Amino acid sequence: MKPNVLQLGPLHPIVEKGLAERYTRLHLGEAKDAKAFLAEHAATIDAVVSSSRNGVNAALLDSLPNLKMVSHFGVGYDNVDAGHAKSKGIVVSNTPDVLTDCVADLAIALMIDVARGLTAGDRYVRRGDWPVKGPMPLLAKVSGKRLGIVGLGRIGQAIAKRAEGFGMPIRYHNRKPVAGSPYGYEASLESLARNSDFLMVATSGGGATKGLVSRAVLEALGPKGFVINIARGSVIDEPAILEFLQLKKIAGAALDVFVDEPRVPEAFFTLENVVLAPHIASATVETRAAMANLVLENLDRFFATGKPATPV
Repeated sequence: MKPNVLQLGPLHPIVEKGLAERYTRLHLGEAKDAKAFLAEHAATIDAVVSSSRNGVNAALLDSLPNLKMVSHFGVGYDNVDAGHAKSKGIVVSNTPDVLTDCVADLAIALMIDVARGLTAGDRYVRRGDWPVKGPMPLLAKVSGKRLGIVGLGRIGQAIAKRAEGFGMPIRYHNRKPVAGSPYGYEASLESLARNSDFLMVATSGGGATKGLVSRAVLEALGPKGFVINIARGSVIDEPAILEFLQLKKIAGAALDVFVDEPRVPEAFFTLENVVLAPHIASATVETRAAMANLVLENLDRFFATGKPATPV
């Protein structure tokens, strides 16, 4: 008998096809009455597939008495109550590694963009400003500037490797030093910001890092510093960074993530010193396919051996 897997919402076609072929797929997103659907099927559900759009909170975990596993599409799983799942003996997996390169690539691209004005320059040309106003103002150099990385995990390390090619001195802040890392460690995030030209946010999301990049950190970064965030919107004090950008108390920011996605504060839209992206760090055909296959591999391995390929 095939395990019953609950699909909470739309997923990559590879995942949807795999679930339909290998499991009994129960699609909550297609139910006319979600509450009634869950009540009818709750006792039969063996696993749940979640994503950044559709998470798994404690209430859902408690409502599924025979749930054994949550297979999450994404490396960040801050919308899955992993702690509560663990307390109930429910295994949670995610999709690390396969998206590391694409996220790191975008991080570097955003850094160059906000410093050198690529998208700002595009707007300048399209508006017809060039022949009227003349050359754009001079902007900031990237090569040789100081890079501070908040979170030296897989993605943080991949960003650092790329930044080495730009001759950037690199330091980082973590909960503790990374053994064997060639980069300088800063125990204080404010100290890291004070000694950085670019502050790259690459830490995990969740309650432990909410508001980590605070008003005090932005003050320490100063009017010549840039912030790049490819982590989670919650990691930065969003009202504070908006204010600092408006008052030019920092030089600029490049943001791929926001607190209440896909709703972005409209005040950002009028600012020329911010680059905005719609959470696309892992959004390539190749990477999303790899993530989809890993979601299925985690399910397959769990039901075959009791252990997924990439547990959290």
